Amino acid sequence: MKNRNLVRGLFLMAIALGFGLTALRYPIGDFSRAGPGLFPVMVSSLLLLIGVATVVRSFVVAPVALNLNFKNIGLILSSLCGFALISMYVNMIAGIVFMVFCSAFAGSSNSWLRNVKISAGLIAMALALQKLLGLNLPLF
Repeated sequence: MKNRNLVRGLFLMAIALGFGLTALRYPIGDFSRAGPGLFPVMVSSLLLLIGVATVVRSFVVAPVALNLNFKNIGLILSSLCGFALISMYVNMIAGIVFMVFCSAFAGSSNSWLRNVKISAGLIAMALALQKLLGLNLPLF
């Protein structure tokens, strides 16, 4: 039996190391004058710590069986690919709505009202990033 918590921790550690080691190619700088690599290194370091804690915790708690549901994996991947394509060719708001509603089919319960609320929250976050931080997001 494969332990889901152990696999989850190892996966988080692999992602953190992948992004962290890539970010080390950029100048780090210091906290008073941050370089472009400082933020990714900090985030990947925190993710690495979470991964290590998850691996250590997996040896303490009772093991949980790892069940791979390929239908759900396919739904999540297709919702992310659909988000990217719709954002590129239509706009990001339509991509967000598609991503939320498509990925919701991977859950155990499906509520259109919950999906509308999540879509509205993500659209509000994207608008805030566009207006407050000046990011160039194709929202309209």
